[in-house]
Amino acid sequence: MIAGVMPDMLARLYDLPDAAPHEKRVADGGFRVRRAEPWDRARMGEFARQHFGDLWALEADRAFNHTPITAHIALQTAEIVGFAVFECTRRGYFGPTGVREDLRGSGLGTLLLLRCLESMREMGYGYAIIGGVGPAEFYEKLVGAFVIPGSDPGIYAPLYEIRSQEGA
Repeated sequence: MIAGVMPDMLARLYDLPDAAPHEKRVADGGFRVRRAEPWDRARMGEFARQHFGDLWALEADRAFNHTPITAHIALQTAEIVGFAVFECTRRGYFGPTGVREDLRGSGLGTLLLLRCLESMREMGYGYAIIGGVGPAEFYEKLVGAFVIPGSDPGIYAPLYEIRSQEGA
């Protein structure tokens, strides 16, 4: 086992919770979540790099190689304050995702997750793999995700090896 590696989880896409109450909460807080557009690429990359590091920024950038773009962003006015991507590391995978630290708990992470999982369901997936999860309880509670047996270290093992060599 590699230190810091988290297991993968599996989420059923055919019985996702209704996003409407989460969208209302986010809107009431002065935020909105939408699918990323080509002109968001540099800003989203900078946000990911600044708040989550180069490796997440590189991985998230791959979302812009797809049509439609496989990223959703959270905005406060025109400022990106969160992002979530899918189909970046591997097909069928959700992540990475992140919300600015001072805005965690605002519902943005929940809505970003639901929007991405809805998009994956629209693509025809029945399940999504949530790779290298940190907050397993969040995914369990929100979408009924469960840990995939034997998935630790999983697809992200090389990433953790790179991070440990860089002293992260």
